[in-house]
Amino acid sequence: MSRIRISCVLLAFMLSACASGPPKLPYPAFVQVDELTDIFMASLPGIRAKQLAGDPQTRRTSNRIDLPSDWNGTSGGSPGRSLEIFVLDGQLTIADVDLARGGYAFLPAGSLGFNLRSDDGARILYFLNDVDAESIIRSPIIINARLLDWQGTALQGVFTKELRQDPGNGARTWLLKVSPGATLPWQKSAVVREGYLVDGSYQHSECVAGVVHTWQYMAGGYFYRPANTINGGPMSSATTESVWFLREVRGGSEETVPACVLQEDPL
Repeated sequence: MSRIRISCVLLAFMLSACASGPPKLPYPAFVQVDELTDIFMASLPGIRAKQLAGDPQTRRTSNRIDLPSDWNGTSGGSPGRSLEIFVLDGQLTIADVDLARGGYAFLPAGSLGFNLRSDDGARILYFLNDVDAESIIRSPIIINARLLDWQGTALQGVFTKELRQDPGNGARTWLLKVSPGATLPWQKSAVVREGYLVDGSYQHSECVAGVVHTWQYMAGGYFYRPANTINGGPMSSATTESVWFLREVRGGSEETVPACVLQEDPL
């Protein structure tokens, strides 16, 4: 085996750099949503949807949806469950509130069905959450995220905008902006984290069984990362200014770890 071939094999093992596509992981990551198959959603007739994640037993679902022009619908198709919407492009009217790009809405469980309308069409993120008795937000949240200021973090070149944080179950939704060249440390969250790259080009690493897998996200990239999964590290950085939409449906701690290491399963 030549030196070039040996080098490529070693690099593929560590970073999956020689693969013809994103590395295969035991959870959804490095997904480009445009490549997913369209599905039908009975609760929203006349739309095209890409299902990002879901649970058929509880009917929890995460989707990116394209609404056609002159579309009308309602938010009342799944009683007992909360609904989150983020407008990626176009225009969506919820009740009598117009939301353009960057518009965000959280409609808690128990809310009356709101009329939804898109005169000119829209692309939205649409999340239907499991029933959660610990959630204490009972009033709808409808905001324009573009009117919120970016808040600095302890990491240089990394900023956040909080869209929602529930004091009861700790659920939160936020935007994360990473400046070109800024990097994230190796880290892990105690709960499941879900993310969609709204803008930019961003490289990230996942640590699976002590092995680093690195790949590039373009706008429209998505991940659904299990709790306590190590990710980030020195190879993770923004090629261009990148904005992530992130959410966790339960509260949990986040911690920095020194390296990608093989973690022991809890007893």
